[in-house]
Amino acid sequence: MITPSAVLVAVLSAAPPLPSPAGWPLEPPFSVVRGFDPPARDWLAGHRGVDLLAGAPGGAPGGAVLAGAEGIVTFAGPVFTRGVVTISHGAYRTTYEPVLPLVRPGARVVAGQRIGTLAAGPSHCAPATCLHWGLRHGAAYLDPLGLPAPPPIILLPLGP
Repeated sequence: MITPSAVLVAVLSAAPPLPSPAGWPLEPPFSVVRGFDPPARDWLAGHRGVDLLAGAPGGAPGGAVLAGAEGIVTFAGPVFTRGVVTISHGAYRTTYEPVLPLVRPGARVVAGQRIGTLAAGPSHCAPATCLHWGLRHGAAYLDPLGLPAPPPIILLPLGP
């Protein structure tokens, strides 16, 4: 018997591999302040990406926003009150907002290339400024935290 979960596993396993090499869209230090929380149904509320708080507490407007992976810019401009950059990575797309874009549609970018500047303004982290980073495969939203390699672990001494 084929169950809905078996079909979902088959569909996900058939997806092409994530773009590579991949990296983080902000330079350290940053923290994940809100994780991926997909809705139970497409039309319900959820959080279809992650929010990254850049720099010092309160966010760091003006910081560099970097391409998470190699690809082609398919959109760079305003969506309502926020600047958005979308990059196509073959079957996948990443989105970055709020951003003052430094790239134009059609531009080829490499992982780690500066694509814009983190913009102040309305965000999920208000009154702080954070980057909302999304990942899609077709119509399905995915957790973008699965895209980059883990950040390096830095060990610090316990004493002075």
